[in-house]
Amino acid sequence: MHLLSSRNGFQHPVPSDITPLSVYQDRRTLLRAMAGGVAGAALASWAQRDALAQAARPGKHAPLPGVPSAVPGATTVEKLTSYQDASSYNNFYEFGTDKADPARNAHTLKTTPWTVAIEGLVKKPGQYGIEDLLKLSAQEERIYRLRCVEGWSMVIPWVGYSLAELIKRVEPLGSAKYVEFVTLADKKTMPFVGSRVLDWPYTEGLRMDEAMHPLTLLAFGMYGEVLPNQNGAPVRLVVPWKYGFKSAKSIVKIRFTDQEPGTAWNKAARNEYGFYSNVNPNVDHPRWSQASERRIGEGGLFAKKRKTLMFNGYEAQVGQLYAGMDLKKFY
Repeated sequence: MHLLSSRNGFQHPVPSDITPLSVYQDRRTLLRAMAGGVAGAALASWAQRDALAQAARPGKHAPLPGVPSAVPGATTVEKLTSYQDASSYNNFYEFGTDKADPARNAHTLKTTPWTVAIEGLVKKPGQYGIEDLLKLSAQEERIYRLRCVEGWSMVIPWVGYSLAELIKRVEPLGSAKYVEFVTLADKKTMPFVGSRVLDWPYTEGLRMDEAMHPLTLLAFGMYGEVLPNQNGAPVRLVVPWKYGFKSAKSIVKIRFTDQEPGTAWNKAARNEYGFYSNVNPNVDHPRWSQASERRIGEGGLFAKKRKTLMFNGYEAQVGQLYAGMDLKKFY
């Protein structure tokens, strides 16, 4: 295993230690070809290889372009969760409360056409089609740990780019302190919208500096493929140092505000789910410990537990965002 050291001292692996060697070599070939001015032919060859791979793997979506991310700390050498597990064990209450419900029910979700409204305290509000969002920045592959509050975790290679790229383009006003994310709530295509479990639509929020952090990802795919419906198609948030419910799925609105936005789980159970919801092994959920976790795909309920890492293992990158804060109070 080869590790590179970033300026802040955090060690992260070189891309060839994360991505299967054959895929990594193909990507290096693609980059060299692009530098040599023959990107068109290289892209066609790469797309053909991925198309053949997809044909042999029924059930997956079309591939997305993506190269390993250069963002410090954006990758981990941990074993990937299988695509099957990551796409069949989900929290997406619009399609049911059981972990298997989204995979069973999310086929009704219509992801085209799709627009995301930019609203609030910005100089450039407007409507962005999913195609417009995809063009804003180069698609990168980032391998993140994602942890659920219930004590399970996954390691998923996401495809997207830093949310900061979009934020900079819409030019927030100086008075904007928070970013609110509003997700789709369509009773016609989401059978559990309207249930009493949550206040619909599902909303989430980040402080501006959290939203601007380069690890905060606007994701369009995973495992090199377009997002499956049950994983938040066609565009979702990924905030790897927070519990999974902070990463809003199927986003239709991004609003900039000077007030801390109400979030779905905070409104449903304020004493259990705080606004920040940073992964913190030292702060227990009122009904269970959060000091350890099980990795999905490694033995189920009988899997050996592993110690939960502060900020889900990203303390070196994001710890400074909360300097001086009482993390038991601001949970």
